Amino acid sequence: MSNCLIRDLSLQGSTVTAARLVQDRAVRVVFYKGAFMLSGKLLIIFARNPVPGRVKTRLAAITGNETALKVYQMLLEHTASVTKTTSAQRAVFYSDELPDEKCFLKNEGTLAFLQKGTDLGEKMLHAFETGFALGFRHILLIGTDCPDLQPELLEQAFKSLERHEAVLGPAKDGGFYLIGLNKSHPDVFLRRTWSHNQVLKKTVERLEENGVSPELLPELRDIDTFEDLQQSRLWPLSD
Repeated sequence: MSNCLIRDLSLQGSTVTAARLVQDRAVRVVFYKGAFMLSGKLLIIFARNPVPGRVKTRLAAITGNETALKVYQMLLEHTASVTKTTSAQRAVFYSDELPDEKCFLKNEGTLAFLQKGTDLGEKMLHAFETGFALGFRHILLIGTDCPDLQPELLEQAFKSLERHEAVLGPAKDGGFYLIGLNKSHPDVFLRRTWSHNQVLKKTVERLEENGVSPELLPELRDIDTFEDLQQSRLWPLSD
């Protein structure tokens, strides 16, 4: 067992303080050494457990599983570097399991949860609702696919949430690399399809249907395919 302390919590939808946490059935949270401090801001990071054949599968179809895993590890390292100076509380939502050792973002104050839901929309909604239930007011959610993401852009996004109810970071493939909210909007995430070039457009439409006009950040490139990799700053890969 590493220095990660695993505890079971339950979410019941009430507002919580650092001394009184809520629980969502069997959701587990990992507390790293150090005090659990609630600020008004939460940065959620969606991460896949780095297992060959289970990360960057569209890329792996061309490069093979080991190269795809190498690229994903590079993206994890970049995400860790970019987010380490954030003024927000960080929380990693893992795809499959909570690691005991070599935890991604294993430093004081970082939280870790399991993703929960049957599709990406349900998983994102669950993550946001977990954050709001813990008492956070401004929440950003990012993945680990964007090599051009920088700390300044995260701070810009949080500043946007001080003026707007939502913020989106458009991706060049028609999706988004970041979404930020000040309150839960289930209609934005549920009963829809993902992984197509109209995801950003449909998300904006759903927000507007809920009376929310999101602020848009600069467009960046995610890495999902071999073509994305070739056009990124990670290319060519070093041995």
